[in-house]
Amino acid sequence: MRVVIAGGHGQIALRLTKLLADDGHEVVGLVRNPDHEADLTAAGGQAAVLDLEQADAAAVAEVLSGADVAIFAAGAGPGSGNARKDTVDRGAAALFADASEQAGVRRHIQVGSMGADRAPSLTDDETFTVYLRAKWAAEEDLRSRDLDWTVLRPGGLTNDPGTGQVLLADKTGNGRISRDDVALVLAGLCDTPASIGRTLELVAGQTPVAEALTTL
Repeated sequence: MRVVIAGGHGQIALRLTKLLADDGHEVVGLVRNPDHEADLTAAGGQAAVLDLEQADAAAVAEVLSGADVAIFAAGAGPGSGNARKDTVDRGAAALFADASEQAGVRRHIQVGSMGADRAPSLTDDETFTVYLRAKWAAEEDLRSRDLDWTVLRPGGLTNDPGTGQVLLADKTGNGRISRDDVALVLAGLCDTPASIGRTLELVAGQTPVAEALTTL
């Protein structure tokens, strides 16, 4: 497969790139900073330098041309302000989906956030609420499109070594999950038709990832 990952220098994306590349797939990561190209190369991927807050859909579609899977794993990050929560977590996600449609890439996976479905009921303007609203809006946008989409909502992320055992379901309840295991699940979702059209939650569990995917 040829897989294009938005947010290619993120912690999950770099892990995912290595997993996919080690399995013989071609991986392209979109990055803003050309200095990050070496990290993608070290993981076995290629870098496409493109700022999703500045680029138009046509430019992104050029990178996506010929891809089998598009994965949105970008985020403004914990140190960003409220404005960038909207321009990246919502705006860039919508742009990436626009580009997928233009490029004819049907398989589209988007990394969301546990708790995003609470956003419509929240009334404060705290940074985390703004973040959840952006993630929810991005999900709603993707669900409205004629793409073979999947939204994956991981629980609280950790850098603990992956166990390869998870709980993956429409609803899991709150929990934590290692970035290693999120990457492993994303790699598997690329070729899991049963996940199409579903919003899935992911936390640590007792089911091997391969089994969790096949029993969807």
